[in-house]
Amino acid sequence: MPDTEQARIRAAALPLTDPGSLDPLLDRIGDARYVLLGEASHGTADYYRLRDALTRRLIEEKGFSFVAVEGDWPDCHAVHCSVVASPGAPEDPGEVLAGFSRWPTWMWGNAEVAAFARWLRRHNQGLPTERRVGFFGLDVYSLWESLHAVLAHLREHDPERVRPALDAYRCFEPYAEDPQEYALATRYVPQGCEREVISLLTEARHSAARTASLDGSLTEFAARQNAEVLAGAERYYRAMLDSGPDSWNIRDRHMVDTLDRLMEHYGPGAKAVVWEHNTHVGDARATDMADIGEINVGQLVRERHMGAGVALVGFGSYTGTVIAADAWGGVPRVMEVPPAHTGSLEDLLHTALPGERALFVFPPVQFQRPPATGRRAWYHEERGHRAIGVVYQPRYERVGNYVPTVLAERYDAFCYLDHTRAVTPLRPTAAASPEVETWPAGV
Repeated sequence: MPDTEQARIRAAALPLTDPGSLDPLLDRIGDARYVLLGEASHGTADYYRLRDALTRRLIEEKGFSFVAVEGDWPDCHAVHCSVVASPGAPEDPGEVLAGFSRWPTWMWGNAEVAAFARWLRRHNQGLPTERRVGFFGLDVYSLWESLHAVLAHLREHDPERVRPALDAYRCFEPYAEDPQEYALATRYVPQGCEREVISLLTEARHSAARTASLDGSLTEFAARQNAEVLAGAERYYRAMLDSGPDSWNIRDRHMVDTLDRLMEHYGPGAKAVVWEHNTHVGDARATDMADIGEINVGQLVRERHMGAGVALVGFGSYTGTVIAADAWGGVPRVMEVPPAHTGSLEDLLHTALPGERALFVFPPVQFQRPPATGRRAWYHEERGHRAIGVVYQPRYERVGNYVPTVLAERYDAFCYLDHTRAVTPLRPTAAASPEVETWPAGV
């Protein structure tokens, strides 16, 4: 690499040393109502800590309304109740996070998230109830948990309307809460439980609409959201056996639809911080995901809400350690992350900034790259960008862990941390899971 290119990278790099060094990123975010914060792996402490520091500033200085994460709605709703100090909720949100049972438990059940959640509860206790900052899950996996939650809600609050939930429960019951068994069964009965789920969802939407007009309570919203999760999960599991992009796209559309519902619930002027993997946060159109027909959260939020202000922030590192498992459902362990391979984005930045931490803020994205005859800035060149999932096998890293990326189109800003360390799980082991792996490995 020519020295001039190294010099250009060093000139563009803003040092990341403490929360105050995030000022240029806060300036770039401005009045944006959607700030999506990525991570290059689900098991790296430094990504969580940096997102924590930035999110605290967004909440304190810019009035953000809630944090939405790549987690299950029922589990994260329990965290939400703790951080907003709902009556009867545990006083320590770390206790709730330690109770997460769906694999990979370390993804949210770790010391770094617990520290943020405890801070959020302390912050909220100084605010009126209606201004307290929420914590929610956007993901689609919790089919059975959400079904049980809908059924329990109707039995307690609206027993006359419990029948659609019971019909759905009876339809899913033969599959013993095993999503793969359900998915396989739809090969022979393609509609599966779709009819029962649609009936339940329709009833939940009507009920939520009636109640929202009365008091705006989160109780009915949560019940409706569990029905939405049930519908999304049913579609996801029916699609997941195919090799195409459908299951991935169903999942990411569901997450953005959930985000939209939360913004509507919080009302005009609401602002959202999203914590997800880079492969969800970074705009898919700036990667090879677009070549195979995949969309993602970052792309959809830009397409739907660019007028309200959207900031996508990616993360990456050169080497270090990470918590991951050798196979889906396996026991996690601390793994060494080898140096990024030659020619990758991380290798490029390490060569220019060995041992450093830096922030890069890019001009507004226009998806108009320089002509082939002109000189491209390094952040407009396509390079492999490392992505580590909850399943990771370092010896195979060169085969499938790099996503071809045009950095300044995928993100509005990028945080480079040369050396990173693994998260600290709140539980020493993880239970096996019947969920299936999604590309890239376990993201």
